[in-house]
Amino acid sequence: MPDPLDALSGVTFKVAARCNLNCSYCYVFNKGDTSWRERPARMSQKVFEAGIAGLRAACLRSGRDHVSVTLHGGEPTLIGVARAQAFFEAARGGLEGVADVRLAMQTNATRLTPRWVELLAEHRVDVGVSIDGPQALHDRQRVDHRGRGSYHAVRRGLDLLREGGVPISVLSVIDFESDPLEVHEHFCELGPDHISYLMPHYTHDDIAGVQARHGPIPCLDWMRPVLDHWWQHGTLRTVVQPFAAMARIILGGSSPLDQFGGPPLGFCFVETDGDIEGLDVLKICEDGFAGTTHNVLTGGFEAFAAGDDLHADTIFRGRPLPTGCAACPEAETCGGGYVPHRYRRAGGLNHPSVWCRDLLGLFGQLRRLLDVDHHETHARRQALAALAAGATAKRHP
Repeated sequence: MPDPLDALSGVTFKVAARCNLNCSYCYVFNKGDTSWRERPARMSQKVFEAGIAGLRAACLRSGRDHVSVTLHGGEPTLIGVARAQAFFEAARGGLEGVADVRLAMQTNATRLTPRWVELLAEHRVDVGVSIDGPQALHDRQRVDHRGRGSYHAVRRGLDLLREGGVPISVLSVIDFESDPLEVHEHFCELGPDHISYLMPHYTHDDIAGVQARHGPIPCLDWMRPVLDHWWQHGTLRTVVQPFAAMARIILGGSSPLDQFGGPPLGFCFVETDGDIEGLDVLKICEDGFAGTTHNVLTGGFEAFAAGDDLHADTIFRGRPLPTGCAACPEAETCGGGYVPHRYRRAGGLNHPSVWCRDLLGLFGQLRRLLDVDHHETHARRQALAALAAGATAKRHP
């Protein structure tokens, strides 16, 4: 039997439990979860190194030679350059023997300085920047704690990263009241390596009002023109998500995103006090819903992987397909959609995504563009699964 811990391919360290911005849609601070209030504002070196040691142990146990270590928050730059440098050095040194260690950081970019950029370039850190579009749109939602827009500070940070040669991805939450092509063309002008569009985080308990205001398929309505633009005018230099991931799934591959399918996600989160969380966006479901009983200082990832709760299943074994998705033609590809978006207090996670119709429409549009039907996708997936099973058998005779 495969060891569940073999699935662990990365850890996201929530190194700051506070943020200098107060974005209206933030799932950490403004969706009902209050667990951040009880945690230290910043992660200690002891906690970080314990997490790295646990990740290295998992790699040595499984033979994995590639992992990711991500600094996240809150806003990770709140820890300061000196502590970030210590963390990056601990990650590189502590994962000795692991051939490919990818370092990343997700930031709002408002606090970046030339010294920060030097550090990120020195340690070859991939940087994701949260930005929602042109200034008028961005400043509507991404404000500081005094209600002031953050666009100019973000652009200053982006310019510094670009001048410093640091790889940049931009991450944007869809705003249904915006012009999708205006937003997309704005991002293309910024010259990032990746552009990622996130469907807003809602559950079945709070989606009705959104669909009443914006129609039954607002994500599809917004993303369809962007998909057309990407297909007709995009280049291989800039990867646009979720479209690239969806195309890969349709062609038989696995999803590089956590938003589709039921396979194990393979990564987990460590909070500033060392507490291990499963998928942190589950915070939108209920207060404390993303929490586990595990900590990197006591038991760590091994104890977490051995558990039988929904978090261990999601990270290490995969989520079962929601009952309502069994007869869906995209059951193999969509897999029920993003796990948090399946939630309803009555029935838990056993529901299709709140964006089910939107996802079906996007998969359908991509199938037409790729000229690949469901039977061909299934055949490709079966062939790749057989290859993967053979590889697993060799590792676990």
